[in-house]
Amino acid sequence: MNRWFGLAALVIIIDQITKYAASSVLLMHEPVAVFPSFNLTLMHNTGAAFSFLADQGGWQRWFFAVLALGVSVVLAVWLRRLQAHEKWLALALSLVLGGAVGNLIDRIYHGYVVDFIDVYYNAWHWPAFNIADSAITVGAVMLVIDTFRSKEKSR
Repeated sequence: MNRWFGLAALVIIIDQITKYAASSVLLMHEPVAVFPSFNLTLMHNTGAAFSFLADQGGWQRWFFAVLALGVSVVLAVWLRRLQAHEKWLALALSLVLGGAVGNLIDRIYHGYVVDFIDVYYNAWHWPAFNIADSAITVGAVMLVIDTFRSKEKSR
């Protein structure tokens, strides 16, 4: 299972490097066009997904940090207990774990999560996100798929 923790660590490293680069090069809220429907735009998110609770008085920083820490511990224990043949599930948990810790580091260190990926269509923009968010999303989708695969196997 160490390789799965290694993958989680790789997600954290890539996430933190890209956030550092974005913070160093980009100006806040100033989009840089990469190609049609894709910009790099530096934003700081003090809330959760889709800036949920971002407009609160600051308590959400520690709430989401404690929540991310708790989820990360649960994921690490779950990952440690997996059987060697449960590779799909281990991959999914590793991605979610790496993403959760990547965003946790931001919350503790900055008080917000650094977002910089801006995907849009015409005037409609998806909420900005980062590598950690992407890893969490891919891992979560894989967990849902694993649930359906497990139900199929049990039939």
